[in-house]
Amino acid sequence: MRALISLLAGSLFGTGLLISGMTDTTKVQGWLDVFGQWDPTLAFVMGGAILPMLVAWRLTAGRRPLTGGQYPPRAAFALDRRLILGSVLFGMGWGLAGLCPGPALASLSYGGVGSTIFLISMMAGMYAAPTLGAQLDRTANAA
Repeated sequence: MRALISLLAGSLFGTGLLISGMTDTTKVQGWLDVFGQWDPTLAFVMGGAILPMLVAWRLTAGRRPLTGGQYPPRAAFALDRRLILGSVLFGMGWGLAGLCPGPALASLSYGGVGSTIFLISMMAGMYAAPTLGAQLDRTANAA
């Protein structure tokens, strides 16, 4: 049951990314080009994601997931060096490639060498991040 729900949710999410244009790198780069040919249409996509999730998180208080287990606890907020550096690197990659992790996976459904190269690079970065983060922490603590 859990695998079926995951498949349906992932398919719905991927379809939404395709329909909204989030897998179109030029549309995403147009959204990020606020001082040029800015395309504000992705603001509706963000609003269409944020507002339902706000309601969903409010409705889950005191409930259990349909497939068992527990909902994850609210993450502690800490604005630190790692968060800022990670955000800057994520934003640079998003701006240069026009893709982030979800749309990168969804874009594999229609092929293309660029999407595959991006996905491999993204996975290499995700693999290297814990080691590089630990090294940055050791460097910062030594200073």
